[in-house]
Amino acid sequence: MIEFGLEALRDAEARVAIEPVDPSLLRSLREHVHERLRRLIIAGRFAEGARLQERDVAAMLGISVTPVKDALRMLEGEGLVRIEPRRGVFVLFGPRRAYEMALARAALEGVMAGIAARRIAPASVEEMAALVAAMEHATEHGVLEEIVTLNQSFHGLIARISRCDYLQSRLESQQMYDHARRIALLERFEERRAGFDEHRGIYEAIMARDPDEAERRMRAHILRSARHFLNYVFGTGLLESDYVD
Repeated sequence: MIEFGLEALRDAEARVAIEPVDPSLLRSLREHVHERLRRLIIAGRFAEGARLQERDVAAMLGISVTPVKDALRMLEGEGLVRIEPRRGVFVLFGPRRAYEMALARAALEGVMAGIAARRIAPASVEEMAALVAAMEHATEHGVLEEIVTLNQSFHGLIARISRCDYLQSRLESQQMYDHARRIALLERFEERRAGFDEHRGIYEAIMARDPDEAERRMRAHILRSARHFLNYVFGTGLLESDYVD
C-alpha cells in the first residue's frame, strides 16, 4: 500500500513541473529588514548623521522592534551606522565615505583589469563576449535586477580572469554597498547606457590585450559612475582634488 503510494507520487512528479521555492522566501525577517535599510541608507534616504529611532523604523516597515534592532547591529558591523548606548543609532554613510570607497575600488579594480588584459585565455574571451552581448540586450530591454546582476558578473569575471585573489578579497567588504548603489544608480536609463558603453570599452581594451588602457578605462568608469551617484543621491560631486590639493 505504501509502495503503491510512493510510486504514484513519483509518477505525478514526472508529469507535473514544480517550480523551486523563491530563495527570498527562505530568508529571515531580520535579513529582509537589514537589506531594506541598507538600500535606503545607500540611496541617501537617511542623511548622514541622522538619528534612527528603532520604533519609528519598525512602524515604517510594519513590523516589531526586535528584527529592526538585529538589522541595525548588522549595519553597524558594515560601517553604515553607529550605535551609541543611551543615545541612539546614527547614520554614518554620506558623500565623502561613498567617494572614498569608489577611490579604493577604482584603484583595485583598475589593477585587476590591467592584469586580466595580460592573462585572458581563449575560453574567457568567449565567456566575456557572450556576457557583453547579454549586457547590451539587457541595457535596452532588461529589467533592473537583471542589469544589476550582469553588471556584477562583468566585474566578477574580470576579477576571476586576473586571478588576483588578494585584491579581490580587499573588495569583498564593499560588495554589500555595490549592489545597493547599482540599484539606485541604474534605475535611470541614461546611466544604464553610459555604464554599458564604458563596460564595452573595458572589454575592448582587454580583448586588445592592452593592460594600460584596460586599467585606465576601468578606473575612469568607476569614478565617473561614483560622481554621477553622488550627484543623483546627495546632490553633490566630489573629485580626487578634494583629497590631494
